[in-house]
Amino acid sequence: MKHFDVVVVGGGHAGCEALHAACRYGLNAALVTLDKNKVGVMSCNPAIGGLGKGHLVREIDALDGIMGRATDLSGIQFRLLNRSKGPAVQGPRTQSDRQLYLKAIQALLAQQDYTLIEGEAAALMSNAGSVTGVRLADGSEVRARSVILTAGTFMRGTIHIGDKRVSAGRMGEKAADELSLQMESLGAVFGRLKTGTPPRLNGDTIDWSQLELQPADCDPVMLSFLSKGPAVQQVSCGITHTNGHTHDIIRENIGKSAMYGGHIEGVGPRYCPSIEDKITRFADKSSHQVFLEPEGLTTNCVYPNGISTSLPEDVQEAYVRSIQGLENVEIQQPGYAIEYDFLNPQGLSSDLESNLMGGLFLAGQINGTTGYEEAAAQGLVAAIGVAKRLKGVCPITFDRSTSYIGVMIDDLTTRGATEPYRMFTSRAEFRLKLRADNADQRFTEQGHTSGLVSGHRYGVYQEKMKRLDQCRSLLSSMSVSPNQARRVGIDLGLDGRRRNGHELLSIPGVTIANLADLTPKLAEFDTESLDQAAREALYVTYIERQGRDIEALARDLSVKIPNGFHYAGVAGLSSEMIAKLSAARPASLGAAKNIEGVTPAALTAVLLSIKSQSLKNTG
Repeated sequence: MKHFDVVVVGGGHAGCEALHAACRYGLNAALVTLDKNKVGVMSCNPAIGGLGKGHLVREIDALDGIMGRATDLSGIQFRLLNRSKGPAVQGPRTQSDRQLYLKAIQALLAQQDYTLIEGEAAALMSNAGSVTGVRLADGSEVRARSVILTAGTFMRGTIHIGDKRVSAGRMGEKAADELSLQMESLGAVFGRLKTGTPPRLNGDTIDWSQLELQPADCDPVMLSFLSKGPAVQQVSCGITHTNGHTHDIIRENIGKSAMYGGHIEGVGPRYCPSIEDKITRFADKSSHQVFLEPEGLTTNCVYPNGISTSLPEDVQEAYVRSIQGLENVEIQQPGYAIEYDFLNPQGLSSDLESNLMGGLFLAGQINGTTGYEEAAAQGLVAAIGVAKRLKGVCPITFDRSTSYIGVMIDDLTTRGATEPYRMFTSRAEFRLKLRADNADQRFTEQGHTSGLVSGHRYGVYQEKMKRLDQCRSLLSSMSVSPNQARRVGIDLGLDGRRRNGHELLSIPGVTIANLADLTPKLAEFDTESLDQAAREALYVTYIERQGRDIEALARDLSVKIPNGFHYAGVAGLSSEMIAKLSAARPASLGAAKNIEGVTPAALTAVLLSIKSQSLKNTG
């Protein structure tokens, strides 16, 4: 019988990040997985990062996690989303080569000392209210002081294609039914969620000449702070659109969809709807965008992002072939919906330890989230929780004011999940200071003190901060008069007040190039340090203002929301927020705050509308 400090169950993104972090802490760790060859597999879309999600990856990376490094080693199309907007809402993203990503994850794990156990975890073992390990389906036991359960979509997973139903954790892989049943007997209360995938296409049968091509960025932004540039060849994606004929085919067959045919009880992701949902919910739209994403450099398989489905295979072929450029396309694997068990995350501590038994930690889709990045971040948090429990390491603080990870953990553990949870920048009250570019400044020092961050990464971070501090010092020492500023194109009023470099950079439109004309020594600094200093200066005033707004909102949570309040008339309120608030009809802002998915920005908009109406009524 084997004994470990921690057993990680599941080799997906949550499990890999948890395992690697546990090893970095020096814990004696084991990984239990159904198929050792699929550890680190990208089971859905071949991409990492994006808006909110890219922030999570950077925070994982700042704590020496592996998702960002593996992404950069396998990325075949790097793009910075929201490039035209401010740095706080920009999201680094890359499309990856599936096989290269899997190989990168496995290679990074191979650098650690752990035990790999191939098998199915069928039951948790416990004694006196604490977990003692897992029992495998073959009857063997793996003893451990803690268990991190990262079951993904495997717990009573069911694949749906039209009226066909198959028990599976993902296509071609066995579901973990026994574990669900055993946990139910322990008092676990499961809900059902669902997610879906599009049909995979043969890229050799796509008419690329008809399509708009989207190339990779010329100046790629990496996911890891350790990476300097792409490791492999960059490729373009194709862009096409559904059309009226596509929509007609789907409408005529909507009853054959597993979702609309009544075969699925689980709730799907609001933010990544199936093509059936899009046609039904957005009936006024005549087309929907489809990104044709190559799945790798050595495969012809293409992932058509935007048309996930649970329609029968013949209907999938008909609607796909109605799309421009895909008239003669071959489907290599049909799209499908997958339904699976999840546990209410309100039963978790902030370390993701379950209230079912001591030493049991849950991470990933079992907690009601969707997405690789959300899963990996939870795996990291769970491993930190285990190390704190077993070794008493200096804890790392995740809260809403310091990280997107903190926002996610707080949302899950306090509000729960009624639909698959996905990270967005709008969920974070303090997003102006929780930027992707400063994740290392928020976490790497803490991680090193905790014993999680390696000496190599910490050394790289210290060198970066030394350069940045020197750059900041030079900017602070500048003393520029209005006349001097105007001579280099900075439009200042002639108020006689001299300003330093930080103050000048806080003025919209002022760039480092303007300041370099005033202080040539700035040219001696690297681009990374200059850009970082400019971002910090740009946001300092806004961060102070945002803090005041949040404090004011906290004071106003007792404000009553009038009966019959018309949310649709609130400026700046998204259709999603209107739907949530209109359905719940909260009596106060405090009650509205506790509704899952309602953002601080939405609360502020409602508050301003209430105050505006009150002024009109008393005017």
